[in-house]
Amino acid sequence: MTCIAWDGKTLAVDKRVIYCGLARTVTKIFRIRDSLVGIAGDGAQGMDMVEWYRAGCDVEKFPIAQRDKDQWATVVVVKPDGLWLYERTPVMMRIEDAIYATGSGRDYALAAMHLGKSAAEAVEIACLFDIGCGNGVDTLELDDRIVALHAKVSGG
Repeated sequence: MTCIAWDGKTLAVDKRVIYCGLARTVTKIFRIRDSLVGIAGDGAQGMDMVEWYRAGCDVEKFPIAQRDKDQWATVVVVKPDGLWLYERTPVMMRIEDAIYATGSGRDYALAAMHLGKSAAEAVEIACLFDIGCGNGVDTLELDDRIVALHAKVSGG
């Protein structure tokens, strides 16, 4: 379930989680240090991953349940140097595409962004068509000061 979308400026995530057949409203997007973090997939494992990321990403403390081949969370991390994913290992994978979406509503969100909609609008559209998405949309953007600092430090 879930829909996470990134349009190069904004990370947007729906607020629906389904437990035992009941839809509930939660927050699945967080600002941690200089990063934006969104979770899709298993909610409990996603929150374990958020806390693991918040604690500094110690490889030795990677949540063991996240390695399950059938049930895990996708963790989207937007940093000043780009978009990264954690899935079943403590190794991040960089996504080089200009737009990105994941979760059950991803196809709707990708199509919407391809047609010029923002990440927030794309998640709203996904929520219209995918029953696993809904209950509102949260958005975060990187702090312009962090991006500028990163560009200065890296020589950009």
